[in-house]
Amino acid sequence: MTAAFAALFIALYVAHGVGDHWVQTHHQACVKGGPGWAARLACGRHVLTMTVTKMVALVVVVSVLDVPVTALGLVIGLGLDAVTHYWADRRTGLARLAASLGKGEYLALGTAAHPEHPVTATGKPALTLGTGAYHLDQTWHLLWLGVAALLIATI
Repeated sequence: MTAAFAALFIALYVAHGVGDHWVQTHHQACVKGGPGWAARLACGRHVLTMTVTKMVALVVVVSVLDVPVTALGLVIGLGLDAVTHYWADRRTGLARLAASLGKGEYLALGTAAHPEHPVTATGKPALTLGTGAYHLDQTWHLLWLGVAALLIATI
């Protein structure tokens, strides 16, 4: 069971990176956290393609390595992962959670909203390669990838 968990987690982790950065469209990435139904649908489409990407990776790993899984485990694990991914990618819930845990300043890290944001020589906000919001989003997803792998491996 330990090896199954490890193989499933690695498959989900790799597929998550591919789904979040290669499969997700630019439109989905820009719109999914906004207000209204267009944003909710964009986020839903992103989560759907992300879940399909994860399912493909799991099918390959399960088939090649002969990892024992059940349909129920897959449905529960991927379903929980999809719901938590949607919740985080709508952005307001994750921002509220971060603020309630004293991580509001870290959430703003790398943006002009942070009190110590980097600036260019002209005093304008400088671009950064990452933000606190991105790190908190990705680690939230990693938490649920671990839970999903555990559920898939044990149900």
